[in-house]
Amino acid sequence: MTSYVENETDQTFSFDEKALLNLVMQAVLDGENCPYEATVNLLMTDGAGIREYNKNYRDIDAETDVLSFPNLEFETPGDFSGAEEREADCFDPDSGELVLGDIILNTARVKEQAAEYGHSERREFAFLLAHSLFHLCGYDHMEPEETALMEEKQEGVLQTLSITRENA
Repeated sequence: MTSYVENETDQTFSFDEKALLNLVMQAVLDGENCPYEATVNLLMTDGAGIREYNKNYRDIDAETDVLSFPNLEFETPGDFSGAEEREADCFDPDSGELVLGDIILNTARVKEQAAEYGHSERREFAFLLAHSLFHLCGYDHMEPEETALMEEKQEGVLQTLSITRENA
């Protein structure tokens, strides 16, 4: 498992962002029975930065907390069987790892939402990572059933890692 983290802001946290990404990523991929070693890129930006990405790539001119850009197309969420059919597009030729995709995280929103929800920045950061990683595994929340499933999976990962609102 490999992760790349870039912080283009002056925001800092009291925890190691890359270590937390690796922890959450491992839990999500284990829970999804991903048969491959995988890689993810995380870019930490500010409100203006994420708004620009959202506008340029999704035609939505608004700030948000996190964006996910999956590298794979899933017929069924969490079913990685189609990756080998598109090996040249899905696997890093140097490492052989499955390239899951990119996450863009708004660091200001992490801090704001942690304060708003009354839990730690670490918990909020982990929650947004889990949310985004499930998007990279093909999950979405366009329908109520999809939303419920994603929320259940996100909470399950955070519970497994003991990153709860109470323990964060």
